[in-house]
Amino acid sequence: MAIVIFDHPLILDKLTRMRKVETSSKDFRENLNEIGMLMVYEIFRDVKLKEISINTPTFKNAKGYKIDTPVVLVPIIRAGLGMVDGIQKIIPTAKIAHVGLYRDETTMQPVEYYAKAPADIGSSYTLVVDPMLATGGSAVMAIDIIKRKGAKNIKFVGLVGVQEGIDAIKKAHPDVDIYLACKDPVLNKKGYIEPGLGDAGDRIFGTK
Repeated sequence: MAIVIFDHPLILDKLTRMRKVETSSKDFRENLNEIGMLMVYEIFRDVKLKEISINTPTFKNAKGYKIDTPVVLVPIIRAGLGMVDGIQKIIPTAKIAHVGLYRDETTMQPVEYYAKAPADIGSSYTLVVDPMLATGGSAVMAIDIIKRKGAKNIKFVGLVGVQEGIDAIKKAHPDVDIYLACKDPVLNKKGYIEPGLGDAGDRIFGTK
């Protein structure tokens, strides 16, 4: 299991903009998409390539490459949807699965209400995406769901996480690599990350 915390200056600059309470939904979404694009370069470092032959304007049968493994993005609805556009700009052929979860405000446990995945998820390179990794309950349940649907090569991709969430995935799914833009120090009594960036879903979509 790999745990990667990015410390690239461009990512940290954009993440700081997202944290600010005065940042608009538009700017929040744009920075979220841009961070997703920056993270993808490193996450896909080990993706398999297939050698192909192509014709260039000046040469026939030149050697080229294409991604040999299908890619499936699994946003945890609803905040995870905010990361899809940025990643798809880099990997436009990626298919989109959906896992719908909400958090019971009394128990703070995730509850499933929707799940849909492409038929070839078992042979795909699968990214479960959600901006926040707090208690880890939603991430663990989402991974449970897509494993039941056949997914094998799975990575979790988030923006901000804490040790509790990392430990939860590590315990439940030690085969899943974790990629985060930043690790924050603590969860508050309501299960929110501090300093964090607030409710990511509300800030992405302009709701309260």
